[in-house]
Amino acid sequence: MTASVPSRPPRLWAVVGATGTGKTALSLDLAEALGAAGRPAEIVNADAMQLYRGMDIGTAKLPEGQRRGIPHHLFDALDVTDDAAVAWYQDAARRTIAEIHARGADAVLVGGSGLYVSSVLFDFRFPPRDAEVRARLEAELDEHGPGTLFARLRDRDPVTAARVDPRNGRRVVRALEVLELGERTHGAVLPEVPVLWHDPTTVIGVAVAREELVARLDERVTGMWRDGLLAEVEALRSAGIEDGVTARRAIGYAQALAQLRGAQTEAEAIAETQALTRRYARRQVSWFKRYDDVTWVAPGHPVAELPDVL
Repeated sequence: MTASVPSRPPRLWAVVGATGTGKTALSLDLAEALGAAGRPAEIVNADAMQLYRGMDIGTAKLPEGQRRGIPHHLFDALDVTDDAAVAWYQDAARRTIAEIHARGADAVLVGGSGLYVSSVLFDFRFPPRDAEVRARLEAELDEHGPGTLFARLRDRDPVTAARVDPRNGRRVVRALEVLELGERTHGAVLPEVPVLWHDPTTVIGVAVAREELVARLDERVTGMWRDGLLAEVEALRSAGIEDGVTARRAIGYAQALAQLRGAQTEAEAIAETQALTRRYARRQVSWFKRYDDVTWVAPGHPVAELPDVL
């Protein structure tokens, strides 16, 4: 006779960490283990670039045939011409998780986009938006690059400037937009005392030693070109990626576009993508290290040994 599974409220899981650490594999193993224990689970994407249809190779998106029959949500949710705003994502992800919980299943949030993950897990409130202000600032960004805009941000709000990457034009634009709309500082940051949106929540972090991670990331980038990233980006040009605000600036995609335009050689595009990917991974590690109550594991960690699984 099979023992019954103790009743408990649906749980929110988060599998977080830097790119290339094995979050996808762990999320699949976790969802399978929960299902085997009588607690069905569904996966929700928290990678900003995997929201886009057609951006597969450069984002290491898991093909549908490899998803082990586990429902996946918020993959391929946007066109490459759409703006992936974190406030939109927060609402979409929380509604998706609430629907999963209403079905009596656990939700497994997986991804490395720190602000996106935090917007779901914690009590984030976002400042207002204005399409006209944003469009004007985006035009300035395209014309002058992020340096000029960051200097303006530093002059007007040094506190916000200190926590915004000066090379991240999108974040600089958003901070300036908030300032122009009358908010004192940029509101979309991890709260100093985070309050969970859903209880119970369990956060699992996947970590790899720096030397190993660098090697993994460099090989992943080389593999992207080998697996056909240029052909993927060429097809996305027809879908309007060069007209999009977010997608065309994604690491790897911006460099592939530059190669297709003849502005970079393949070797230059690969080297720049590797350098930017390593830098991005360092920021991810720093972001998630600020979380409290994270269970940190290595890739391939047995899911049966994770807290709250059994």
